[in-house]
Amino acid sequence: MGGLLVCVAVLAAASAYGVLHRRRSGRVRVRGRDDGKRLGADRLGGELGERATLVQFSSAFCAPCRATRRVLGEVAAVVPGVIHMEIDAEAHLDLVRELGILKTPTVLVLDADGRVVRRATGQPRKADVIAALGEAV
Repeated sequence: MGGLLVCVAVLAAASAYGVLHRRRSGRVRVRGRDDGKRLGADRLGGELGERATLVQFSSAFCAPCRATRRVLGEVAAVVPGVIHMEIDAEAHLDLVRELGILKTPTVLVLDADGRVVRRATGQPRKADVIAALGEAV
């Protein structure tokens, strides 16, 4: 009987973790550690957008990265002054460490001056990205 209780408790804890992880993944939110961080064109390897820049950190074998690339590309195509750039996390480990990127895809929303204003870990929803852009301008 004791083994059954342990099994049920482990199953309940794993289910709760899974639900929490799924709800948080892809949400665009403000991160306290990003306050004041600025990224320029020299660090990113490309020009910043006039209004905002969507910076996506990806890795070669990341399936959600492909879907995120599509979503961010669509957003950049419909919102004037916004560009999307993708950075290979493995090739830019110094930047990954500095920004605290722990998994791919991670998306940073930069304002026109290159300040990090929002961050999403996991695959973001199109509506959330557009809403974050409204706050970044």
